[in-house]
Parts: sequence; C-alpha cells; structure tokens
Amino acid sequence: MQYTLQTRAFFFNAQTDYLPYYKNFTVKLDGDAQAVEILKEIKAQNENFAYPEERLIFRINDLVVTGEESVAQIVEKLGTELQIDPVLSYRSNHCLVINDDDFMERFELLAPYATEEDKAYYESLYSLHYASESSRFNHDYIGDAVLLLAHRMIENGSEYKKEILDAINDEYDGLNACEYENNLFEAQDHTATFEALHSMYEHPVPNKFLEKVSQKLSREARAAHQTKNIHGRNVAFYAAQEETPAAEEVYAAIEAAGGRVIRFSREKKLCGRSLIGRENNLAYLKAATTLLDALDNGAEILIVANKEDLDMFNKHFAAIQKRIGREIPLALLSFDAFKALAEKDKVA
Repeated sequence: MQYTLQTRAFFFNAQTDYLPYYKNFTVKLDGDAQAVEILKEIKAQNENFAYPEERLIFRINDLVVTGEESVAQIVEKLGTELQIDPVLSYRSNHCLVINDDDFMERFELLAPYATEEDKAYYESLYSLHYASESSRFNHDYIGDAVLLLAHRMIENGSEYKKEILDAINDEYDGLNACEYENNLFEAQDHTATFEALHSMYEHPVPNKFLEKVSQKLSREARAAHQTKNIHGRNVAFYAAQEETPAAEEVYAAIEAAGGRVIRFSREKKLCGRSLIGRENNLAYLKAATTLLDALDNGAEILIVANKEDLDMFNKHFAAIQKRIGREIPLALLSFDAFKALAEKDKVA
C-alpha cells in the first residue's frame, strides 16, 4: 500500500542560520519502505536538507526513530502528518546532523571502572541517550544511558560500586535529575532500573519548615484561580501515564457539560513529581512547562488524572510560578471534582 505523507521538516545550518525553520513536503512511499526513505525524498526535493549517513537517529512527531522503521509502522502509530526533527534540536549543526560529542564524554564518567564489554553495551544505548526527556530540561544532565550502564556494572558485581555511585550522583546533573520517560518509537521501559539506582543512594531529607511555607504560599496563589462553572469554558485533560480515567470518557464529559476540549503536547508527559525532594528546581520547571503548555493552548481548566500529580501542583504552585516567572491562571481539578461541578452546573 502506498501512503501520502505530509511532512514538516526541520532546517538549520549553524554556519548560515540564526534560527531554525521548517519547510513542508509531500512524500509518497510504499508501506514497506523504511523511514530513512522519507529523508531521502525530502533531500531530493531540497538539496539543503541534511541527515547523518551513520548512526542515524531523528524524531518523528517527537518519538525517536532510527530510520529502520517501516512507513506502515509509522503511519499506524502517528498518522500521515509527520514532523521531522533532529533528535535534540539544540545540538543541531545542520538539519538532522547533530554534535554528538557528549555521548562518549558521558561515558568517561565510568570509563575508569568499565570493561570493553561495558563500553560496547553503552554504545548500544545511543538512541536511548538522545531520547531522554530530562536532557531537554537540563542540557548538562549526564544521560539515561550512563545511568543504565552504572546499574549494569553494579549488578554484574563491579568492585567499584562506591566509585560508580559517586560518579553518577552529581547534585544537579546526575541521578537526581532523572525522571525517566520513554520517548523511543520502539518502546523501552527502564523504570525499575532507575528506581533500583535511587534505592542505592541516600537522598537528602526535605526541610519540613520550608515545605510548610511553600504550601501556604501555594494555597494563596491557587485561591485566585478557582472556577465555579464549566459551561463555555476551555478544558484540558492531563493524563501523564495514567490509563484511568480514559481520555475518551473525560472528553465526552467535558462536552456534555458544555465545555470545549483543549489538547496540548505535554498531556501525556511526566510533570516532575518524582523529582520533588531530589531536584526541586527541575521538578518545578517540568511542572511549569506542563501547566503553561495547557494554558498557552487555550485551557482555562485542567483536569488532572493522578491525585499525586494534582497534589504536587497544588502544594508547590507558588514555587512553580516563581520558577517560570509567569502567573499560571489555571483552575486545577480532579475528574471527580470536575464531574461534581458539572452536576452542580446542571442543577443551577
């Protein structure tokens, strides 16, 4: 079967451009063609487009691919409207070609304790390293790949366990900054591995007094952004990685209550909750980015699926606003609270 793909491709040349830009292309390919053929077709239509000839990785609709995926697979998961980006735009030298010096630089943290087999394993994690969500928020983050290598070396009985843990436990850029998210097209879940690493490290105890002050300020900040009705309002749903309630159920409830459904790009991304108490500054940045994404797409009300996520937003709301330097006038509700408010609207 042949597919017509409407593609939007990233262009940037560090030698001539100040800012990146996008160009649109129509690409027709058979379903069994590999994703790299999309790039070849774009190149055929515009000679200024560039991509790596070796170690090819890039993003399609924000998921990291290697170019070996079939067009049929891509269409099944992502549809026929595709955005093509470098794996990390801030590392782009020329379109999809990136400066990847950091990959082996990160390995040097563990090189004194690593075997050739360890090095080969690390090199196999090239795609995963650049698929890291944490790297988008902290450009100095050591990377998910080196953390996986550290865990593997320890599990394999390395005599340098203490040295390995010390090497990856930089206060701001190491393990503390890791909130693992799977951004690979071919899903990989390493959550248990990162949790095991965290259990090996003694994290600092939060200051209870400062927590109470922050929560008081947050209550005051939140008080200005409550809502009394749903009808005619723009409502978004933040699910993160929760499967219940189902998005379809929530969207139907929004429309039934007379609201308008708003979609936003971070509605299924993590918000930094697991970073609280370890790297609060990064946690607040991720939370603020998530809330602002909903707000800037037009949301006035945000339904939050997970109670712990909602509690995090509410307890740290003042710090979240301060971190981003903007007021975030969003009403935050659980789905149960939303349904209760919608029912109250009906009665009124």
